[in-house]
Amino acid sequence: MTEAATNIEPVWQSFIGGQWVDADRRLGVEDPGTGETIAEVALAGPEDVDRAVRAAADCHRSRALTGPRPDKRLEMMFRIAAEIRGVTDQAAEILCRESGKALDDARHEFEEAARYFEYYGGMADKIEGRSIPLGDGYVDWTVREPLGVSAQIVPWNFPVALAARSLAAALATGNTVVIKTPELTPLAALLLGVACERGGAPEGAVNIITGQGNEAGAALVQHPLVNQIVFTGSVPTGRSILHAAADRIVPCVMELGGKSAGIVHADADLDTVLASIRSGIFFNAGQVCSAMSRVLVHESIHDALVERAVQLAEGLSVGHGLENPGLTPLISSDQRERVERLCRSGIDAGATAVTGGRRIDRAGWFMQPTVFTGVRPDMAIAREEIFGPALSLMKFRTDAEAIEIANGTDYGLVAGVFTRDLDRAMKTSQQLVAGQVFVNEWFAGGVETPFGGTRQSGYGREKGLEALDNYLQTKNVAIRLGG
Repeated sequence: MTEAATNIEPVWQSFIGGQWVDADRRLGVEDPGTGETIAEVALAGPEDVDRAVRAAADCHRSRALTGPRPDKRLEMMFRIAAEIRGVTDQAAEILCRESGKALDDARHEFEEAARYFEYYGGMADKIEGRSIPLGDGYVDWTVREPLGVSAQIVPWNFPVALAARSLAAALATGNTVVIKTPELTPLAALLLGVACERGGAPEGAVNIITGQGNEAGAALVQHPLVNQIVFTGSVPTGRSILHAAADRIVPCVMELGGKSAGIVHADADLDTVLASIRSGIFFNAGQVCSAMSRVLVHESIHDALVERAVQLAEGLSVGHGLENPGLTPLISSDQRERVERLCRSGIDAGATAVTGGRRIDRAGWFMQPTVFTGVRPDMAIAREEIFGPALSLMKFRTDAEAIEIANGTDYGLVAGVFTRDLDRAMKTSQQLVAGQVFVNEWFAGGVETPFGGTRQSGYGREKGLEALDNYLQTKNVAIRLGG
């Protein structure tokens, strides 16, 4: 393994009200590539959550973000982005070691985080209302105002980028924020607190707490001063959060699971398809909510694509993230056990693992890159989110059959189609039930393109201009003149 150049601090603290705050209890953080504990974080409890939320609420009431001219908020956002870019090399290594992802991917994640602050920072002085004509004797207009305290619960697979995309949109619109970091990857997300502190964010505008979901997370979503909740994670946890939010009628943004399908037509360019398979299911060891975990391939090219997919999977280098391999470890031993169990269920149900399907016998939490054939739509591997490097290849004969299979799960996050026929691509994109449709490139898009799901994949949109609507409410002012 390539030696780490960065010494990781042994103990990390929560960032509350502009202060770094320790706790009586600690939580260990493992390196998935070795299984070794690399640091400990303060284990925040309900009292820490209360302190963080009250700091955010006090900051919001002070109008520290909304009182000055909006261009001051823009300048702050750009300073934060510069701070993130300034620490990317060192911070990426920390993210690599706590998450297991490839070092280059970790570096890209910090660059993406900076881009969110630049993108939404550029919108901070462009949030405007409109005038409404009511005839002589009246003046009427609308004002778009922040909701207040935004509680944001971040997942472990992209802890920096996903924290930044919600945090940046919230700050740009004048909200204050409390982030609950993921238990498995809390370290790098805390560096956003450092960047916000150095970038001049007012005390209490950004609070980052480290703790467990069933304690700190539960206390956060139930806090009476929280005005909005943003959650990315599993459907069961999202459902629990929605129940808690419903009691207080708190608006939520939910990005939940996915079981996304890419439809490969007979005229598709197979080199393009293979490139998308590599990024769509083997990037980050398949631990991506919008992973291309199902590939529906026309029967005329099925065998050719299977052969090439197997060659791709078996040719991936496997190693620690610091080595920038083709396949990195899963996040934990529990996650590897879950992926293994689902792979076994596929084989037991009649699918064929033409390559992979088992753990790799080495230190860390590695799983073989896996390709299944003979998969039926009713199998668990075709319906459940595996969150691992396991691809299901399924045949189809007609366009209608492909669309029926693609839409035949409880999810609707993303989908894709590979074809040289523009008419077919357009018609298919209209019929796919998904919040985003990729054509001829999985993961096409960027921070500018709205992202979110339908059905049990959640609701609301992150990224793009649409995300700003999550953090704003409209106030109408109507004046009768001469009265």
